[in-house]
Amino acid sequence: MRITLWGTRGSLPSAGPETVRYGGNTSCVEVRGRSHALLVLDAGTGIRRLGGTVDPGVTRIHILLTHLHMDHIQGLGFFAPLYRDGVEVHVYGPRSTTQDLRTRLTRYLSPPLFPVRLRDLPSRPHLHDVPLSRFEVDEFTITCELVAHPGPTVGYRITDGGGTLAYLPDHEPALGVPRFPLDAAWTSGYELAQRADLLIHDTQYTMPEYVEHVGWGHSAIDHAIAFARLARVRRLVMFHHDPGHSDAMLDRLLAEAGNAGPFPFELVSGIEGMQFEI
Repeated sequence: MRITLWGTRGSLPSAGPETVRYGGNTSCVEVRGRSHALLVLDAGTGIRRLGGTVDPGVTRIHILLTHLHMDHIQGLGFFAPLYRDGVEVHVYGPRSTTQDLRTRLTRYLSPPLFPVRLRDLPSRPHLHDVPLSRFEVDEFTITCELVAHPGPTVGYRITDGGGTLAYLPDHEPALGVPRFPLDAAWTSGYELAQRADLLIHDTQYTMPEYVEHVGWGHSAIDHAIAFARLARVRRLVMFHHDPGHSDAMLDRLLAEAGNAGPFPFELVSGIEGMQFEI
C-alpha cells in the first residue's frame, strides 16, 4: 500500500507566505493498492492536485469522506476525473440523523455555492452512506466508525492484507477526560487505530491552544502522541496542521515533541507530497 499526502492543513493557511514547505492545501490523502486500486481520503483542496496526476486509464475511483465540514469537501468540485465520461466514481460519507449523503453533499455541489450540479457531472458519481462497520472496496478491507468531532464524523481503518492505515484527521479523543488516556475501551477511535502500521492523526493544537478550544473536535499534539502510544501504532503522522502555524513553528513543534521521547513508534510531521509504503 502506498500513501501520498496531498493536503495536510485544517483550513487554508493564514500564517503568511512562508507557509509553503508543509503545504497550504486542506485534507486529502491518496491510497494506492498493490493492484493500483485508488482510494482518496477526503476531498479538501489537495484533491485538485491529486486529480492532475490520475492517469486517464484509471476507470474507477473511491472517495472516502470523514465528514462534510468545508475544509474536507471544498476541493471535490475541482477533481478533474469527475469531468471524465466513463470514469466510475464512488463517494462514501456519513449521513446525518435526518439526511442521507446525497442530500447533504448536494447542498455544496449546486448553485449558488458551486456552478455545476452533482447530477450534471459527466462521471455521474455514485453516492453511498458509509456503513459503520467493515466493508470491501476493490482490494481493500475498510472499517469505519464514528469518532469524537462535531457533527457526523467517521474515521477509517484500511488494510490490503499487507499493511494497515488508520486515518483520523479530525478527532478529539481527550474530550471530557481529565487525564488522557484512561482506558482503551473508552477511547474514541481506539479500535480503528490499534496496532496500525501508519496512523494519520489530528495534531492541530499545542496544549495551551487546546485549552482555549476544548470541544472544537481537534487534538493537541500531546494527545495524539498519547493516543498513538495507547494504540501501539508503528508510525504517527502529525496531520491537520493549524492554519496559523508557519513552517518554522511546525518544525519547532516536531522537534519539541521528539525531545519528549523516545516513543515506541516513529513520529513524523505531514508534508504535502510525502509518501509512505506499508
